[in-house]
Amino acid sequence: MPETDSTLTPAERDQYADGNILLWLTTGDIQRPWSVDEIIREYGDSADATDALSRLHGVGLIHRQGEFVWASRAAIRANEIAI
Repeated sequence: MPETDSTLTPAERDQYADGNILLWLTTGDIQRPWSVDEIIREYGDSADATDALSRLHGVGLIHRQGEFVWASRAAIRANEIAI
């Protein structure tokens, strides 16, 4: 979380979490599944990370199989063209 976390509105906090997690899932030479636990550890806040994964899954930007998540093809392509 950013050090200015206390200055973020709830909507900004959600956007920050969604953006960071999606960035992790779409960058790198090889796309791979991440475990939910890895995402939580990397993000540092279980509730925010879990909520972000639910939002991203709900809009189709990530796929989820059991305890693993990975970016959808649309999300990867959007990242490639810098949307």
